[in-house]
Amino acid sequence: MSLMPKLSTILLLSASLFGASDAEVVSFLKKGIAGNPNVSNLQIEINSKKSLPAMNDWQVYFVTIEADVKQGNESRRINQKSTYFVNGNIIAPELVNLKSGERYNDMVAPDFSNSFYSKENLVSGEANATHKVAIFSDPLCPFCRRYVPEALAYMEKYPKTFAVYYYHLPLAGLHPAAVTLTKAAIVAEQNGTKDAVLKLYKVDINGNEKDEKKILSAFNKVFGTKIDSEDIRRTSVVKQFEFDQKVAQSMMVAGTPTVFFNGQKDSSKNKYKEIKVK
Repeated sequence: MSLMPKLSTILLLSASLFGASDAEVVSFLKKGIAGNPNVSNLQIEINSKKSLPAMNDWQVYFVTIEADVKQGNESRRINQKSTYFVNGNIIAPELVNLKSGERYNDMVAPDFSNSFYSKENLVSGEANATHKVAIFSDPLCPFCRRYVPEALAYMEKYPKTFAVYYYHLPLAGLHPAAVTLTKAAIVAEQNGTKDAVLKLYKVDINGNEKDEKKILSAFNKVFGTKIDSEDIRRTSVVKQFEFDQKVAQSMMVAGTPTVFFNGQKDSSKNKYKEIKVK
């Protein structure tokens, strides 16, 4: 469940901040959300903020909103990360360029934390390479299946130039089979399979498949392995899977593929091609 639809309406109708401080931004958001009688125990925290490129005087706020939300006779804790744009007395949940149609929400993200560059996620290149590239991907996403193999194949030829970190982000709502596939890939990675990520994109399975045995059979056929249901439930596998999801949530990644280049979101996904390599 998301608080955003109702909250967005409130902001669009009644935004009126005057040279807002961080405290005023939080206070304003709390006032808007707390007006919903189904919301209680509301907590709002500004995680970070930054100037909006090419937009003078605008700042983008990355905010975590937590609340207990009543649904019928039940109540559940909601934790969501949201983006807001602030300029003087204006606050908005979304900014769109009228000429290009580009959503600034899609172009900005928090800075990538160094703690997220885990050795377990390094799939090619040297950790001290000149450039760090982080890729979040679903192996059954059509765009990912075109983009990821090509990008990885190119960058792995230059290990001193590109350190590539890969984060499994199966979009379960769109491709249920991707969840089992990614967990199997983590098993393969932990077992020392070389180029496990590249091989993952060669697995042919219907994205809507939910039969775990069929999914693993398709995986094992490509990998030449015998990974089973017990393997994908290993503690170390679940830990890595959850780490990748945590990083994606912290970086507010919602779609795939999403790419960060040297800690900044790369909306073009192709900044690596701009680097002169030898």
